[in-house]
Amino acid sequence: MIYCGVDIGARSIEIVLFDGAQIIGSMVTDSGNSPIENGRMAFESTIEAAELKPEEVTATVATGYGRNYFKGADRSCSEIICHAKGVSYLFPSAGTVIDIGGQDSKLIEMDGTGRPVDFVMNDRCAAGTGRFIEITGNVIGIPVERMNESVSPEDGHVDISSMCAVFAESEIIGLLQGGCRPQVILNGVFRAVARRTMSMAGRAKVRKEVVFTGGVAKINGVALALQRETGIEMRIPHNPQITGALGAAIIASEKAPPTI
Repeated sequence: MIYCGVDIGARSIEIVLFDGAQIIGSMVTDSGNSPIENGRMAFESTIEAAELKPEEVTATVATGYGRNYFKGADRSCSEIICHAKGVSYLFPSAGTVIDIGGQDSKLIEMDGTGRPVDFVMNDRCAAGTGRFIEITGNVIGIPVERMNESVSPEDGHVDISSMCAVFAESEIIGLLQGGCRPQVILNGVFRAVARRTMSMAGRAKVRKEVVFTGGVAKINGVALALQRETGIEMRIPHNPQITGALGAAIIASEKAPPTI
């Protein structure tokens, strides 16, 4: 039996096919200007790449911002529950999920069995999200896909004092004009994102082991900055973007009708 999870976010779409024991196919693509249509196309492409037919998918669960608009889903589920479920499948002893995507960031506290007991989310401000890092990259001339190869901790850092992405952009331009190296600025932004993420924790506790997910988890400098802020080593999945879709697929498998 094949189960599918579809995570339609503000910046990206993730699809996972799960056979009840392991991932048998996945895809990550941009949401673009038509996330619902792009989600449908990604769903069909993932099934085709796995050499399956749509009717061979037993159940599909949708999550993310666009979950209620995806017509191919049997039902939808909260992204908090899906991320917790996906992470606990990959890291059974996980106690905390830090997920930083393009447009939001969230911290999920779990009870050790994969169930979320509390969470906090930043979805109102670009600071502390991938968008802030992307804006910085555009200003300093280092695109996101080149950051790992272009920047290292040995480059040093500068403190970014503005906690608003709009004001921080002006601060970054001023630093460039003052002769500050782009790598130093970028390390400062990584630290600012980490501080912003941890400052929103509030009532949700950071419990070991901590798993870092989302597209931003691919950026080494942010993971290192989070480790400095928490004093805890970050565990990062092989593909940190698909944990929400994976969790949705697992939930689809748990709710599937029994076989005869």
